[in-house]
Amino acid sequence: MDARKPHKPRKHRAFRIAAAKASISPEQAEQLRRIPGVDELLSRPRLAEYAKRMDRDQLVLLLREVLSAIRAQITAPQSVNPSVTSLDFDSIEEIVAAEADRMLQPSLQAVINATGVILHTNLGRAPLSARVVEAIKNAATQYSNLEYSLASGARGRRDEHTSELLARLTGAEDAIVVNNCAAAVLLVLAALARAGEVIVSRGELIEIGDGFRIPEIMAQSGAILREVGTTNRTRLRDYENAINENTCVLLRVHPSNFKITGFAEKPSLAELAALSERISIPLVEDLGSGSLVDLGASGFAEPTVRHSIEAGVSLVMFSGDKLLGGPQAGIIAGKKDLVQRVRRHPLFRALRVDKLTIAALEVTLNAYLRFAWDEIPAQRMIRFTAEELQQRTENFLRHMKSLVPSGGAKMEIAGGFSLAGGGSTPDQSLPSKVIRVATAKYHAAQFEQRLRRPAHGVSVIARVEEDRVILDLRTVFPEQEPQLAEALAAALR
Repeated sequence: MDARKPHKPRKHRAFRIAAAKASISPEQAEQLRRIPGVDELLSRPRLAEYAKRMDRDQLVLLLREVLSAIRAQITAPQSVNPSVTSLDFDSIEEIVAAEADRMLQPSLQAVINATGVILHTNLGRAPLSARVVEAIKNAATQYSNLEYSLASGARGRRDEHTSELLARLTGAEDAIVVNNCAAAVLLVLAALARAGEVIVSRGELIEIGDGFRIPEIMAQSGAILREVGTTNRTRLRDYENAINENTCVLLRVHPSNFKITGFAEKPSLAELAALSERISIPLVEDLGSGSLVDLGASGFAEPTVRHSIEAGVSLVMFSGDKLLGGPQAGIIAGKKDLVQRVRRHPLFRALRVDKLTIAALEVTLNAYLRFAWDEIPAQRMIRFTAEELQQRTENFLRHMKSLVPSGGAKMEIAGGFSLAGGGSTPDQSLPSKVIRVATAKYHAAQFEQRLRRPAHGVSVIARVEEDRVILDLRTVFPEQEPQLAEALAAALR
């Protein structure tokens, strides 16, 4: 013991408890005495049934958490919670049962997307087709030749299931797949430019979802950022002047989640590709949305992967779950020697995809190979015309009139716009037909919440504009329309 400091005896636990009790009122003390014990609650038939449905230790922990919360409510300074004063065995049991039910139910659940945003990042981006679901089921429940060559009887490579399809559809020499596009960028820069410089236009240092920024991803790869040009104007000579003995990569980032207009300029892909060829330094493009087909006829002017490959880009990175319409994945396609160099990097194993993603991606790519674009839900939604949506909304409203009493709500068809979403085509939209819903009983925000958080049934995610709830059937599957109608009728009650 330090002789310079006077000894302060510790307060005995009983003394601390007594002091705590002295700070509560007689009413609070009575409430605390009425709280049943864990064993008493566990002996009750209803909670005894939960002990059969879930791990008993977890149920005990839940009981203790609930009782602790009740004690905290009772002993809160200057507060006697009226709801606590009436607590008895039945009411505590009800709280525990509700929490146990919540724990036993999956948190991830299906919702109806009535927003009109096709690749809604918060709602899981691209929905997958029935064929894809069947392929995932087979891959998940059975053994497969994931890394086994049926021809040779020896070990194979999981890339083989998707690399040829990707090469055929993009015009690339080779391709590999990792878990998302950010991972693809990280891996490519780590493999090609660690401790070296990467030249990129200042106007392309974008921020992607959830606050992740290209410079930060680049820093994690070990590459050194070399910015050139200005936010709105970068010329070819800016790249040329920045090249030195430490330059490893020329990076181009497609601004799929924003648009610079007005007094703006940047080199074409062909110009950058020619520079790359001349100085023997790879040109790498983060294309982001990664469309495999020209969507111009549907109203989206988005570059395709094949366009970049044919322009001479060395490696293209793009997402699997955006305009491609498949599972979450980051695809790296381009020159064979560079793809294989990236594949040999140790990070590749850490970032590679599992058999379920490969199964889903292979089926999605096969649909492109067969020109069966309508099998891909995101592509089918993009191709819906305003006339088709008009017919669907008219039929839907006729059905709704049989469910909703006259005067219960005002529902009308109006012109509107759908979006690609997912950080794609930020300034482009698709003409659509939407249903505008207004009710005298609820404000639009209240009605939207009733749809989103129903007492029973599926949650419906909608938009609110001008004090109206907006429903866009473009992103509602036809087979979901009866559920949507029931949800609307319930929310209007």
